[in-house]
Amino acid sequence: MFKLDKHRLDMIFEKFNSLNIAVIGDIMIDIYYWGTTTRISPEAPVPVVDLHKEEFKPGGAANVAINIKSLNAKSHMFGVVGTDDSGINLIDYFNKNNIDTSGIIRDNDRPTTTKTRVLVSGQHVVRFDKEVRDDLNKELEDNIIENLTKNISYIDAIILEDYNKGVLTERVIKSTIEIANKHHKITSVDPKLKNFECYKHATLFKPNLKETEEILKRKISTMAEIEKAGFELLELLDNRYVVITLSERGIALFTKNKPMKVIAAKSAKIANVSGAGDTVIATLTAALCAGAQFEEACTLSNYAASVVVEDVSIIPICKNSLYKRLVDSGVVISS
Repeated sequence: MFKLDKHRLDMIFEKFNSLNIAVIGDIMIDIYYWGTTTRISPEAPVPVVDLHKEEFKPGGAANVAINIKSLNAKSHMFGVVGTDDSGINLIDYFNKNNIDTSGIIRDNDRPTTTKTRVLVSGQHVVRFDKEVRDDLNKELEDNIIENLTKNISYIDAIILEDYNKGVLTERVIKSTIEIANKHHKITSVDPKLKNFECYKHATLFKPNLKETEEILKRKISTMAEIEKAGFELLELLDNRYVVITLSERGIALFTKNKPMKVIAAKSAKIANVSGAGDTVIATLTAALCAGAQFEEACTLSNYAASVVVEDVSIIPICKNSLYKRLVDSGVVISS
């Protein structure tokens, strides 16, 4: 088992408090309606759901920004929301939680991406979406790039969170990585298939296994196939690090001229894997910024995921909960 020196871990966690991490990507809101059903509608052969709980949560890139904040780093959100109630509620939520919203653009022509789910007796029965997936126009691209350029001096790292909703256009991606590399800042990527080749020269590229299959256009099952795929991505995109998340099998780590390493999944109880990828990219990036070595950062992010998947709801990783999980798991050793 990989071990972490307690003194070094304390130094990394202390450094979290002084970090400034920007998140650029598709801002979303997730709405959950919880209820029960005991009757069929007289209007159509569909069940009537009696609602007893409503839940509103920031999703997509917004959830990454919240994970950053929950690690006690300073979180800066860049993206686009609509002028609708969802956009207003999101910005209000960010402000109340001390997440910088100066990089968020309000656009009359795009609704805030909203995913609404209905759950009956714990069973997900329907989801309906409100969104526009068209690429941003040049004016909105200019706004994001100019905002980033203006603030890059105090930003330690940038997370590019791509859900194919139009914010991370080819130009925004390439400009962001170019600006970051010019100023020696870390860039971490949570990708989708569209525009993936634009992520060349980013610091860290973190697809899941399904996304890796889509990028490389083949089925990937065995550990040997995963290893081949990881090194292909390193070569194709010229990243410093590649991490492929493998769900219940853990995460695979790749750096040039070193063998693949696999860190096994740590959770004994999985209630909900949604949002775990957001936690991984947030923790990985914060740890790298705080001076952790690559394997150390991946270990922290893997244990962070083990905490959040045990909750039935989508929750961000809490810094104290992560520290406790590391200690309780026997990963931390005294100097």
